[in-house]
Amino acid sequence: MNIQMYIHPPFKIWKYLSKRSVKKDIDKLNDVVISIINNVKIYGDLSLKTYTKKYDNCHIKYFQVTKEEIIQASNKISNSLKEAIQIAYNNIKFFHKKQIHKESKIEISPGVICWRRSVPIEKIGLYIPGGIYPLFSTVLMLGIPSKLAGCKNIILCTPPNKNGDIHPAILYTAQYVGIKKIYKVGGAQAIAAMAYGTESIPSVYKIFGPGNSYVTIAKKNVFKNGVVSIDIPAGPSEIVILADDTANPKYVASDLLSQSEHDPESYILLVSINESWTKKVKNELKKQLINISNRKEIIKKSLEKSKIIIFSSLEEGVHFINKIAPEHLIINCNNAYYWSDKIKNSGSVFLGNYSPISIGDYASGTNHVLPTDGYAKYYSGISVDSFIKKITFQKISKKGLRNLSKCVNVLSLEEGLIAHQKSINIRLINEE
Repeated sequence: MNIQMYIHPPFKIWKYLSKRSVKKDIDKLNDVVISIINNVKIYGDLSLKTYTKKYDNCHIKYFQVTKEEIIQASNKISNSLKEAIQIAYNNIKFFHKKQIHKESKIEISPGVICWRRSVPIEKIGLYIPGGIYPLFSTVLMLGIPSKLAGCKNIILCTPPNKNGDIHPAILYTAQYVGIKKIYKVGGAQAIAAMAYGTESIPSVYKIFGPGNSYVTIAKKNVFKNGVVSIDIPAGPSEIVILADDTANPKYVASDLLSQSEHDPESYILLVSINESWTKKVKNELKKQLINISNRKEIIKKSLEKSKIIIFSSLEEGVHFINKIAPEHLIINCNNAYYWSDKIKNSGSVFLGNYSPISIGDYASGTNHVLPTDGYAKYYSGISVDSFIKKITFQKISKKGLRNLSKCVNVLSLEEGLIAHQKSINIRLINEE
């Protein structure tokens, strides 16, 4: 297992160590995605059917999932899975509901009242990866806050299998959350459909959800062109662990493996101050990998790109981590709360031996749709706020206008905006 190790790296190579892998064929992928988007814009449903046949190996006559299919899905999943979905739903809803706050009207000065109102985005689209490993947990992570925000028009797109069916867990979870408009379409073509609209699929104002390289590039493209807003520019999964020798090597190894199974391009990094302890982690990785039956090749490819970095102090390690701005960060060292206060850039942080990322991926209550590729420096993970807009209001009395008129007169005159000045003064001319 070829894990790269760096001991007390000089500051000049930090940028290299924090760099994510870049796909060599990114230009080719971009060309393919642009072609897909343009065809969906022009040919609508016809192009969707063509791409579904090409990429999903199935013929789709009607894209929208029927009520009968949803009922059948409920009968296909176990009661234990239904119970687990209910527990996760309750925890996620409880955490996200606490994010809703009613704002008060503020009297800035006598006669000047200002306030903000949260307004749900009218039309949103959710993209849920399907295939062999359907991410029905993401339906909870996106569906729950969108419903709490009050979004009325919610659609969900997810790729069908070769029989033209959607995984029953995705359908059951969607109806459990309250999403009724579900469409059998995936990939870049689904993003294009939600952005521009087709005969069957309505356009939306904002698109949410993770996906493969095609989906990610498509989201960035429609956003860049000003067609729709998107949630987060996301890439492969990321895990950074800050650990000292109080951390359990078995737990640390299991966390590294859990995120490396997402994608061969996953970003895997262990930061420590104890070289001999990290050797125990490497041994655990080898032991635990033997007992993993599925996705082993993906994990191996991911670990080949992984790094272990030994710093002289935890302070130096934290400084390095803030430059990385990882999607997931585990702080598994003595006095984890202390070090967590020093974290400025991360999507989500997990503290201590018993806080694996997997618990946040499913059921602790926090959201697992998070910024990757360093975007955590200026993006947050998904929350209720992701689904709302803030509109400001003001009500000014004549007294309030008079009190601020001199201030605005001076400011507008200095900027040369005389009409601004006149719009104030015209209201005060006939004052007694």
